[in-house]
Amino acid sequence: MSTTSALRAATLVTLTALAGACQSTGEDSAAPVGSPTAAPSVTSAEPGPTTAEPPTAANTAAVCAEVDKLIIAKSREIAADSAAAARKQLTPEQINAQVKADLADLADDVRGQAAKAADPEIKALVTETAQKIDAGAKSASPVKWLSSTFVAIPQRLTRECRA
Repeated sequence: MSTTSALRAATLVTLTALAGACQSTGEDSAAPVGSPTAAPSVTSAEPGPTTAEPPTAANTAAVCAEVDKLIIAKSREIAADSAAAARKQLTPEQINAQVKADLADLADDVRGQAAKAADPEIKALVTETAQKIDAGAKSASPVKWLSSTFVAIPQRLTRECRA
């Protein structure tokens, strides 16, 4: 029973962090100054069709938004699974297997978005994110990994994965 309580707590921590980190307020229109993933300077006054950079920026925004959606959706799924695990009184091994499968699926989905990224820095960031999620899927204690490492991933993406 303590394992399902731990799963619930980890899921709650994860969802709370995600709610704050993944939701764009619409106010951050640029990456922080000096950020390694700051987009090339593009002014909105330039004509669009003759410039090569706006499609990359548009692609970056789409990729980043999709990664956010994937992480939020999978976090909700993990939360729902944890509630079901408590009702079913699953063993710690069953819970770990379920979380590992969810994380492996998420890593594959995020890796698919990395393949779509036109900006090499965004591609690298999203690929690294998939690798971190893979590490969680391979972790001996994926529930603990969720509450310690996973919660930092959306925060980093919020800071660095922007057009």
